Amino acid sequence: MPDRVLSQEEIDDVFRNLRDSPQDDDPAKRAVPYDFRRPDRIAKDQLRAIHILHENFARSLASSLSAYLRAYVVVNLVSVEQLSFMEFSQCLPSPSCLVSLGMKPYEGNAVLEINPGLVFPIVEMLLGGGARSVLKLSREITEIEQSVLDGLFRITLHDLKTAWHAVTAMEFTIEAHETEPQLLRILAPNEAVVAVSMEVRIGDNTGMMNIGIPSIVVKMLRHKFDQQWSVRKSESTEKEQARIVRLIRPAKMFVDGRLTGPTMRVEDLMDLKEEDVLTFDYPVERPLDLSINGKVKFRGGIVTAGRKRAFEIEEAHKVV
Repeated sequence: MPDRVLSQEEIDDVFRNLRDSPQDDDPAKRAVPYDFRRPDRIAKDQLRAIHILHENFARSLASSLSAYLRAYVVVNLVSVEQLSFMEFSQCLPSPSCLVSLGMKPYEGNAVLEINPGLVFPIVEMLLGGGARSVLKLSREITEIEQSVLDGLFRITLHDLKTAWHAVTAMEFTIEAHETEPQLLRILAPNEAVVAVSMEVRIGDNTGMMNIGIPSIVVKMLRHKFDQQWSVRKSESTEKEQARIVRLIRPAKMFVDGRLTGPTMRVEDLMDLKEEDVLTFDYPVERPLDLSINGKVKFRGGIVTAGRKRAFEIEEAHKVV
């Protein structure tokens, strides 16, 4: 079909219709409704910091689980986002392996969820099986299987604690086990959580591991995250230090070595006569102060260097 070219009359009709069409200038109709039941959002820079923190956790967990299970384990961070607790729980499979975590010294509970597609292969391996067999089971975990998984949880929480130690000292402890997300009543449905999703691959088996941390705890740690980034920004490399030394090398300083003794009035100085004795009250063995730009920095004594006087530094001045 050949390309159709609009005539000038058709083009004028298009612009005429646009000009004659009524425009809606009411700003109220263009406003986006806001649901006040939704929690406040945490800052994007804080979410990025949490993303980096859990990337370190994923790498550490992959190494720890590989040694624990004696199999090659890959852990990839999939997403970090803020959801309501209702949305977070609805995204979890049912049944599943859920653990309520205490976060001492902070109040509140976090959630750790491991998909059945990952739990049962791990149980199989811990009981002597291999990582090659693909298990597709969807049932509740028994108490015996929970006991078998204690080592897995201990390693996971240890690496999670180590990752969070970069921000704050936090102790994660298991407080309760659950199999149905709807029965986990640790937060209000509309309360916000930071949802961290990770994909774990062990052999031919793949499953998800999800962590939900109350947003209110993350907000309480805002200054901790700021301190972490300020420390990172202040760290300088050897190249940067060498550049600063080159810049300040030609700078000049005023150096004074002085006898700091008693003072006297000009009137008394004018009354001095021959054979008068003026006591300085400064022992010979007492070191002199060396001031740099008016501030005492070192202590030492006056010595001779060839035909010139010099100051020999004996110790640094200690500020009390």
